[in-house]
Amino acid sequence: MKVAVVDIKGKETGRKADLSDAVFAIEPNNHAVYLDVKQYLANQRQGTHKAKERAEIAGSTRKIKKQKGTGTARAGSIKSGVFKGGGRMFGPRPRNYSFKLNKGLKRLARRSALSLKANDKAITVVEDFNFETPKTKDFINVLKALGLENKKSLIVLGESNNNVYLSSRNLKKSVVVTTSELSTYNIVNANNVVLLEGSLEGIETNLAK
Repeated sequence: MKVAVVDIKGKETGRKADLSDAVFAIEPNNHAVYLDVKQYLANQRQGTHKAKERAEIAGSTRKIKKQKGTGTARAGSIKSGVFKGGGRMFGPRPRNYSFKLNKGLKRLARRSALSLKANDKAITVVEDFNFETPKTKDFINVLKALGLENKKSLIVLGESNNNVYLSSRNLKKSVVVTTSELSTYNIVNANNVVLLEGSLEGIETNLAK
């Protein structure tokens, strides 16, 4: 698959990038995408929720009324969840929400997500760039030139670039990652994926297996 390479001003450079069909043109596996996104979101959960149950509530252990003859339901403890101030029945307990996925399935999910973006013409290849100093204004100018100022965007770098990363950190709709940090969730969540030329080899090496 050939895609025109543009510069940070949004103008074509006259060169074309060759996107591997093994990564960007496969038949998408929607279930693999679902599982990988589900795992990503599950890993974001702390799982520290806790509510007190009746055994943990401070209160009298006296039987609050006689067993029979009251005309109402029997009740043995003021700490029961049916009374105000009692323990919560079947309340949340601390737990770990993470679960395991095979590496092959995760690679398939990322290839599927990238293929879906390629089908939607939502992948842009930009020549490598850098900023002299971290500056959000410079990063916004790049987004404007690419027509992504008000869209969710994912920028994939070939290697860690602190100036570019820090320039984007204040922008809620833009995410900057390296090829090793690329996740299915970030791909699916973005309206447009911007690949720097230096990232293409790394993406193909990591995913075309």
